[in-house]
Amino acid sequence: MLFQVGGQGTRPTFFEMAAAQQLPASLRAALTYSLGVFALRRPFLHKVLDYDDEFFALLMMVLETHSLRTTDASFSESLYGLRRRAVNVKLSKDKPHMDSSDGRRHSGLEKHQRVLSVAFLVVLPYFKSKLHSIYNREREATLQASLWGPGEARFDDVDYFESGETSTGVSSEATQRSSIRKRIEAILGACYPWVHASSEGLSFAYQLLYLLDATGFYSPALHVLGVHVCRATGQELMDTSSRISKIRSHERERLRGPPWLKALQKVLLSCIYTTLDYAQTGLIAAVFFFKMMEWWYQSAEERMSAPTVYPPPPPPPPPKVAEEGIPLPPDRTICPLCSQKRVNPSVVAVSGFVFCYPCIFRYVSQYKRCPITLMPTNVDQIRRLFHDM
Repeated sequence: MLFQVGGQGTRPTFFEMAAAQQLPASLRAALTYSLGVFALRRPFLHKVLDYDDEFFALLMMVLETHSLRTTDASFSESLYGLRRRAVNVKLSKDKPHMDSSDGRRHSGLEKHQRVLSVAFLVVLPYFKSKLHSIYNREREATLQASLWGPGEARFDDVDYFESGETSTGVSSEATQRSSIRKRIEAILGACYPWVHASSEGLSFAYQLLYLLDATGFYSPALHVLGVHVCRATGQELMDTSSRISKIRSHERERLRGPPWLKALQKVLLSCIYTTLDYAQTGLIAAVFFFKMMEWWYQSAEERMSAPTVYPPPPPPPPPKVAEEGIPLPPDRTICPLCSQKRVNPSVVAVSGFVFCYPCIFRYVSQYKRCPITLMPTNVDQIRRLFHDM
């Protein structure tokens, strides 16, 4: 699977580099979310989620090592058709394979550059994630201490069931180790914001310079490695498959042992090769699956949280006119009591019929009922109407 974002020449666009850099974070979120969904049915997957940093670092180390070995690019860079090239200072103007834009010549990666690339791509993000977790724990502990006080002892810090000299010695050693660990975590938690801010600021500076075409290095790690990321040519993309087949055939020739052991090793290698070949497609499918599940559950939550709109209930049937009551005039603007056009219209709440306010007030005050329906009422149930309908 290969995505070509666009652009001309060998220098990738800023958007290609940004997309390649952000892909591992999206991939991790997709895998974590997918495992969290599956863990609802398979509780043993919670153990994988408890060590998600180690699990993802191991997975990315396998993928990055394989990708750098076969394509001279990281996993995400190879997906976007990019390649890493070692930058060497120009020795002669007549040297072939010169890049006229920066006056340097590009060559393939050396072994130490591949190893350091794996370290920058996998090891440093792993330690950064661990430091971020320590910093969050220290911040929560500081907040808790500010709320409840630093002298509170918790049940998980002290073993109240230990007794005797042996248990006292073991408890003191454990307490000493715990205090040392807490001091180290406190120091790391205090230093992490400055280290993180410096790292992010330096990365932002490199990205801004790369966007302004002031440097050929997108990140400080590439500058330290002396590596430029270039767009792969068509011939390089075609040669990748032949290069991979040569590496695999050479690995098969190096197998030693009896025939049954060789056959077993070939089967294992074939399984590994198949897994690595479809790793890009499978992981990108996991990202799309994650986005689809996120949209699905978000839509379901919105539907569940949205208030249900019910249709208004039908109006109650109008009250019946009593046989002994005052009959209704044919004109609705006429007061049934005075047979004149209504003045200061007012309604009787128990029946809903409208009269002149002086007429209905006097009638209800005297008879304590509606003049039309003969339903019992009082003057407190007379309501003024300010718009005569």
